[in-house]
Amino acid sequence: MEGSFNVSMGGAIDDSSKFDDDGRPKRTGTVMTTSAHIITAVIGSGVLSLAWATAQLGWIAGPVALIAFSAITWFTSLLLADCYRAPDGSRSYTYMDAVRAHLGGRKVQLCGLAQYSNLFGVTIGYAITTSISMVAIKRSNCFHRKGHDAGCHESNNPFIILFGIMQILLCQIPNFHKLSFLSIIAAVMSFAYSFIGLGLSIAKIAKDGVSANTSLTGTSVGKDVSGTDKMWNTFSALGDIAFAYAFSTVLIEIQDTLKSHPPENKSMKKAALVGISVSTIFYTLCGLLGYAAFGNKAPGNFLTGFGFYEPFWLVDFANVCIVVHLVGAYQVFCQPLFGFVEGWSKQKWPQSKFITKEYMINLSPLGLFNFNFYRLVWRTSYVVFTTILAMLFPFFNDFVGLLGAASFWPLTVYFPIQMYIAQAKIPKNSFTWIWLNILSFVCLIISLLAAAGSVQGLIKSLREFKPFQSRS
Repeated sequence: MEGSFNVSMGGAIDDSSKFDDDGRPKRTGTVMTTSAHIITAVIGSGVLSLAWATAQLGWIAGPVALIAFSAITWFTSLLLADCYRAPDGSRSYTYMDAVRAHLGGRKVQLCGLAQYSNLFGVTIGYAITTSISMVAIKRSNCFHRKGHDAGCHESNNPFIILFGIMQILLCQIPNFHKLSFLSIIAAVMSFAYSFIGLGLSIAKIAKDGVSANTSLTGTSVGKDVSGTDKMWNTFSALGDIAFAYAFSTVLIEIQDTLKSHPPENKSMKKAALVGISVSTIFYTLCGLLGYAAFGNKAPGNFLTGFGFYEPFWLVDFANVCIVVHLVGAYQVFCQPLFGFVEGWSKQKWPQSKFITKEYMINLSPLGLFNFNFYRLVWRTSYVVFTTILAMLFPFFNDFVGLLGAASFWPLTVYFPIQMYIAQAKIPKNSFTWIWLNILSFVCLIISLLAAAGSVQGLIKSLREFKPFQSRS
């Protein structure tokens, strides 16, 4: 559904070296570039809250939850990869296309509502997280000059606006196929700040030892939190972990960048194994070492909550890496939404030159660039709107927890399982059918509990919040 390309870019329309069998520009994605897309989508702001999530769950439930969510995400991503091609062999360009091909009916609309609502929410979350990291750089320098007891508070709003301006420019990239360079840069940045967080945690443990304020069950009722807060925080922590692994919303769109040979599902399965394995290693280390360093007092964001003050330049560099990474990750998550709206608009108003006409602009030495007036207006309006919402609701932990809870069951579990059952023609009430549906039901319960914990946290934060006056 992405914007159409002007064939004047070179060659005739029948040049098979430039076009796939469906007439679209030939895909060039590989296992490496796809793995980079996955790592960019998975290792994002979610990693920053894992020390806090582990603190709520403790030494037993924390690692179990991290591994369990990883295993479920990997398993269902394999099922989803096999559903990329429709029964007639045609490609699915989006997650909704895959659901339409295998399930059809009202489930297509339910999938679209879940997917695009989640993508919308993730872009808001990334704007919030990026602004917090930008502010953390200024605060780190302030603490270094004035001491750790100084307030050094800064408004988040100017940095949210700056992030929005950057995204207005980047959002003019026509489609996912042009994002490989951005994803590779973002993936490198995610490795960088994850390593820095790990290194700072290890250094703190080496200096002070494992925090005495840890336990098998996490935060202590009566000492750290009340019984009610313990329950809600535990549920919210599950949502944070679910959010950390969320990439199913863009899996089909990522798979659609792969070359047709070898078969896309085989390449995607390799890329998913690489991406999720790497992510799980980082997540487990960040969660456990962060908890060991800070104990039950682990901050919600362990690189901006100032558990680490020195060396200030390294904390600054880590936050710069977060900013660069999330600038790219924002694009990975919003491109499917852009493609859906633009594809629908072209079908609705095919005669409108404002919507359909592409202009070729020579941006030497970058080469030719596809420009479209509708894309400029719509994408700019979207970024402006999400930027305003990010300034209205700048709550990091509860926001990511709610996003994780809202997307985990329907998009990571339910639809992949149902599409696989339909594709493989698994008989109803057979052993495989039963255990797949039991898995889906268990994940539904987890999602509902995580959503309840996050909503409760948001309500609590809103009671004390004044719109457009957020400060870090």
